[in-house]
Amino acid sequence: MSAQNNKFSIYLPFLFALVLITGIFLGVRLRSSSIRTDDNKVNDIIRLVKDNYVDTVSSEALIGDAVNGMLQALDPHSVYLPASEFKEANESLEGNFEGIGVQFRIENDTIIVVNTVPKGPSEKTGISAGDRIVRINDTCVAKIKITNEQVMKKLKGQKGTKVKVGIFRRGVPNLLDFIITRDVIPTYCIDAAYMVQGNIGYIRLNKFSASTMDEFHQAVSALQNKGMKKLILDLRENGGGYLQSAIDLADEFLPDKTLIVYTEGRHRKTQNAYATSKGSLEKCPLVILIDESSASASEILAGAIQDNDRGLIIGRRSFGKGLVQEQIKLDDGSAVRLTVSRYHTPTGRCIQRPYRNGYEKYYLDYYNSLLSDETDSTGTIVLPDSLKYKTPEGKTVYGGGGIMPDIYVPVKKSRDYLYLNNVSNRGLMYRYAFDYTDKKRDYLKKTYNSETFIRTFVISDNELNDFFVYAGQNGVKRDDKCISATKDVIRLRLKSYIARNLFDDEAFYKIINPRDDVFMKALEEMIRTK
Repeated sequence: MSAQNNKFSIYLPFLFALVLITGIFLGVRLRSSSIRTDDNKVNDIIRLVKDNYVDTVSSEALIGDAVNGMLQALDPHSVYLPASEFKEANESLEGNFEGIGVQFRIENDTIIVVNTVPKGPSEKTGISAGDRIVRINDTCVAKIKITNEQVMKKLKGQKGTKVKVGIFRRGVPNLLDFIITRDVIPTYCIDAAYMVQGNIGYIRLNKFSASTMDEFHQAVSALQNKGMKKLILDLRENGGGYLQSAIDLADEFLPDKTLIVYTEGRHRKTQNAYATSKGSLEKCPLVILIDESSASASEILAGAIQDNDRGLIIGRRSFGKGLVQEQIKLDDGSAVRLTVSRYHTPTGRCIQRPYRNGYEKYYLDYYNSLLSDETDSTGTIVLPDSLKYKTPEGKTVYGGGGIMPDIYVPVKKSRDYLYLNNVSNRGLMYRYAFDYTDKKRDYLKKTYNSETFIRTFVISDNELNDFFVYAGQNGVKRDDKCISATKDVIRLRLKSYIARNLFDDEAFYKIINPRDDVFMKALEEMIRTK
């Protein structure tokens, strides 16, 4: 639900950075194993604290802090997962979880249903977008400062169990009670898949999960039925996921026996991953889009395509996560994701960013990269010769952390974007669009379907001015000079968020992409490709 594609801003929203940190470090190679933990100095100190400290302390919290401190001293991606977090941490990558199937947000201390999962338990029961959840199992959950985590804990549950919710619905005088039977809820890794123009298709992939290949094959099949011959694959803001899913997806584009990636570790044998003869898109012209939030598995795919001269990489330098973690379960239900090897792209690049200056500096460098421009005044990439590698066809590619694209598209930097950046970073465009949709949902649904909305809906001048007033009421002073320069962008963003609230992510991207510099550069290159 967060704002995306702020390509017109002088700064990118740091909200994406926070979301990224929870996702990019999941380049996980799962291993079924269990180890027993023996008493050691850490346990002795924890016992001393429990027995002698002035205040009551939690053993689990102490252990978690101690282990995480130790792991963070190794590298930024080794992490300890308490038993209470282990299942939830894996759900997004497994492709499903068990719950009631709603997307919600908390607004004015009230739980509001943004959308229901198609054919999910809530939709089947009669829950609708715009409904307010005010009771869960006869307990009031409105106006009590409830958090997202608390809501999810109350609504999630084992398949087949039931939860009772009390709903306030606009136009209905009394609360509506629904009993919802929880079920397996799919999570999707493809946000959008549509034909852009002519024979050019577009797929937006948000992570590499257990369901990635099934979803990708379905999307490609549907696009090929519509005439797709060329593909733009958007990996921006894709923080990674399963290593094997990235290898399998690279295999779709690369010929038999082509090296995709190899991994090396002190205690792990070198392992090479090669393409097979199963690829169905080996002749399909390909452009991959990346940015600072593309990491791990995204970088494996982009690096394999770039190093094998198979397609163009367009955008900005990726995050630079070249460490591979194994997930090791402990006997108390917790787990450790421990870095066991480094992966290398086919030309030999290890694209891990330096991390020896500490955990905080590592992430600070990432935040700074959101505004960096690694080209000179002519648009030429400026890096030392020692970081240059050559592909089989003689193309220069770069090490030093992350995947440097073949075509670099810098962030726009101008004072004209200060107001746009400010309202974006505060989430005001999304919040205004949400309120707008909530108030006019019935009218909009009756008047438009997805395609007619994209073609004909326009934010009026009065509605645009209403937004400027709303922004002023929420701490962003009106700046007429900036507004004059960017009001068309603001108008388009508001429309795209309304479309997402009414329909889906695909409607959002169909609206926003034609004003996105990276996407339009990719489209230009695709049109030029025979």
